[in-house]
Amino acid sequence: MFRKFAIAGVSGALIATAALAGAKKDIVDTAVGAGSFETLVAAVQAAELVDTLKGEGPFTVFAPTDEAFAALPEGTVESLLKPENKDQLVAVLTYHVVPGKVMSGDLSDDMKAATVQGGDVTIDLDNGVMVNDASVVQADIETTNGVIHVIDKVILPSS
Repeated sequence: MFRKFAIAGVSGALIATAALAGAKKDIVDTAVGAGSFETLVAAVQAAELVDTLKGEGPFTVFAPTDEAFAALPEGTVESLLKPENKDQLVAVLTYHVVPGKVMSGDLSDDMKAATVQGGDVTIDLDNGVMVNDASVVQADIETTNGVIHVIDKVILPSS
């Protein structure tokens, strides 16, 4: 009798763990949980875009990794995070966001996508998936309010 209860208890715990693992989070919480977007999350906080990216959406975010931010010229990130450069930071971050949920299967070669910033990004499928000159290194991370595609470079809007 005890054995049946023990097996049932273990099975129940495994099912509960699996259910929690499958629970989706919004874009911001997903980025925080990944652990490889600390710079992006800090920038989103400095730009006061957290509430927006936790909002209903849907949004498609081309998310640069910490390594992508580290590859920028020395001092760039620190400069962008200064309060007096908030408008420039917002422009850079919103250039990484496309309204709507665009999955990798929705992409076509040489398509243009309008960003929240107002500029367009170009999708190139000739050598893997590229967004402007950044490679998509992981695609289709679904969230409750959109999708994240991880990129290996910070893409910058034209001045």
